[in-house]
Amino acid sequence: QVQLVESGGGLVQAGGSLRLSCAASRSIFTINAMGWYRQAPGKQRELVARFISDGSTHYADSVRGRFTISRDNAKNTVYLQMNSLKPEDTAVYYCHAAFNTMVYWGQGTQVTVSS
Repeated sequence: QVQLVESGGGLVQAGGSLRLSCAASRSIFTINAMGWYRQAPGKQRELVARFISDGSTHYADSVRGRFTISRDNAKNTVYLQMNSLKPEDTAVYYCHAAFNTMVYWGQGTQVTVSS
């Protein structure tokens, strides 16, 4: 089992930056995939960025070049650095982990970008 604790959301003006953190309750070396999804009002949850256990990273086209996913293995923590934020990035951001055959979600953190 994996518990995920997120932090770092908030309100920012367009063009600004935020960094999200997600701390896992177990070593992220043991996790098959870990990253971030987001869900805007009235829309489906979508992938933002994630690590895969083979070492690859995936980004949504809408955030590539603006967002960077990184990790601190010693702290079992994954980060999402979000730069050049746009109003359309406004959403609840969820940390996600796939471990064995199960999927785990954090509680979500609100990111609001004002124009």
